Amino acid sequence: MPPSKPRAGAAPRLTGDAGLDSRPATVAPPGPSARPPAASPGPSVRPPAASPRASSIPPAAASKRPPPPEDDDDDDDEGEARGGSTRGRPRGPFTQHRRLDALRSLLQKHPAGLTIYDLARELNVTPRSLRRYLVEVKRELDLVSVATRPGGPRLWRLSPSEAPRRVEVRRTQAYALLAARRLFEPMRGSTLFEEIDLAAQRLLGVARRPGRGPNAGVADARLEERFLYLPFAPKDYAARTEELDDLFQAVADLRPLRCRYRRARDGREERVLIHPYALVLYKDAIYCVGLHVSRGEVRTFLLDRMRDTECAVTERFELPPDFSIDDYFQGQFGIWRGGEPRRVVIDFDERVTEFVRTRKVHPSQEITPLPGGGVRLTMHIGDMTELATWVLGFGETARVVEPPDLVDRVKRELAGALARYAEPPPADGQA
Repeated sequence: MPPSKPRAGAAPRLTGDAGLDSRPATVAPPGPSARPPAASPGPSVRPPAASPRASSIPPAAASKRPPPPEDDDDDDDEGEARGGSTRGRPRGPFTQHRRLDALRSLLQKHPAGLTIYDLARELNVTPRSLRRYLVEVKRELDLVSVATRPGGPRLWRLSPSEAPRRVEVRRTQAYALLAARRLFEPMRGSTLFEEIDLAAQRLLGVARRPGRGPNAGVADARLEERFLYLPFAPKDYAARTEELDDLFQAVADLRPLRCRYRRARDGREERVLIHPYALVLYKDAIYCVGLHVSRGEVRTFLLDRMRDTECAVTERFELPPDFSIDDYFQGQFGIWRGGEPRRVVIDFDERVTEFVRTRKVHPSQEITPLPGGGVRLTMHIGDMTELATWVLGFGETARVVEPPDLVDRVKRELAGALARYAEPPPADGQA
């Protein structure tokens, strides 16, 4: 006869001796070969209450829990760490503003929306950081948050009003824009260059379409390869792409920029805070005109001397309403804002007359003829840092008339150059 089964839900009964034992009784789970404990006439004792650990949900069941709602408190960093995220500024080759750009791209690629946790996982940041990024993106884009179900996670997505705008460009306009694309070649490797190159590829698609009228059917004229701007000895910023991206983002979004800057006069580095007002490509090098905050002066900073740049994520500054880059631009003679403009007079002989007449080197220039076919160039310049070098490039065909200090500087440069030729050249292999 099979043993009788205990009633479902009935608590096991212990004997009086067992009930007096301070150790908890071990009860085997009921099974086919298990017999119920023998009945005893002694007093019954209720088993001790199960501990919270014993009553916790098994791991398999716990993994089926729904994720916490999106509007939970931010004090879940320990839970966030389980996904591999870390606190603080993310490491790696990407700066925070590039993650903001990646966030915009993610939202554009997923029009249905993504949760904060999905976005944080894609960008490899914590949900807390992601919430800060969303605040920044909402300053520029119209974002909406939609609940999937009552009490469920919320999806973040772009508003329909943020659909990409369509810009119509004719073939001639596309060719004109493509002609200047090599101007940005020094920026290759940076995020800014990648965006410009993507735009250029789209313009190529427009430029290669068959023309109309007399050009109907001409689709492979390859004019984009024959109508170009060629930079003169451009700098290579392949090792400065992060600094360039930080600088451009700071200029574009009016954000403070912190960096270590190497001074030109003594080579020493100093930690500076800059409010970058403008980014300038001058002689195929990249400069920033901005406020040196600690000194309260607007200065020119060369990208080559910047390192450890950091573009602020949550701070902004106001662009002065009277700021104009033209106040700091001296035509061909630099982007330094000097003192009071002074009169400069330079005479050129007939061998370079055509060259001088056909060049616009400064907004204030005036050109008048001289006896014998030469010309006189008159202009007013506040900073003459590069003027002497420019004059020396003409050799014997140019002569400075005024100001006297510029005349003396050119003489010293010429005397120094002549003195080097008076020395015997070093032997091979010797400096």
